[in-house]
Amino acid sequence: MTAPQFNSWQTVHDEVLRRIHAREWPPGCAIPNEADLATEFGCARATVNRALRVLAEAGLLDRRRRAGTRVALHPVRKATLSIPLISAEVVARGLRHGYTLLVRSEARPPAPVRAQLGTGARPLLHLIALHTADAAPYVFEDRWVNTAVVPGIRDVDLTQETANAWLVANAPFTHGDIAFSAAAATGAEATHLGCRPGSALFIVERTTWNGPAPITLVRLAYAPSYRMQTAI
Repeated sequence: MTAPQFNSWQTVHDEVLRRIHAREWPPGCAIPNEADLATEFGCARATVNRALRVLAEAGLLDRRRRAGTRVALHPVRKATLSIPLISAEVVARGLRHGYTLLVRSEARPPAPVRAQLGTGARPLLHLIALHTADAAPYVFEDRWVNTAVVPGIRDVDLTQETANAWLVANAPFTHGDIAFSAAAATGAEATHLGCRPGSALFIVERTTWNGPAPITLVRLAYAPSYRMQTAI
């Protein structure tokens, strides 16, 4: 029988996962250190490090500096969310996506935005847009973009290409945060979403960063009756 080849972090990942599931390394068990695993698998230590890091991020390993790595006592499968393309989301529902840019300006953001992004009082690119599904209001988008990090967006015709699509394709990010809430529709949201002011709306607020520098902060207000669905 041919011995397995551990020539990528994915193959190391799969073998470590197999040992965890087979209880060769039961919950709470300390696993060999990276150097020993690299020797056993015949690969670089960096390859082992990446495989273990991915498993730790998935909640299957507990890694602590100077304490080594253990199989998690109570593994928790962590949910991950990607940044969706609104147009693709609409099309996936069998509907036709439409888009209108309502506002494009360079403006000083309000205090809550400045506090969240930490960009001070300097102007940012402010975009307000409406996305539709089969011509019906779908989501009202209010976005601030840090052009110091993504200056190329200044040259984009955002009446033809959405900021959402351009940023996903051209602005790599290292991390971000996302919040879900219910909120009463503001006057502008109600006007464009075709509902009464104060109507309950599903709100998504998302910030993305490239290292210490913020890229964008967006608030998405979905039309009444919107239903979010994702995989786990």
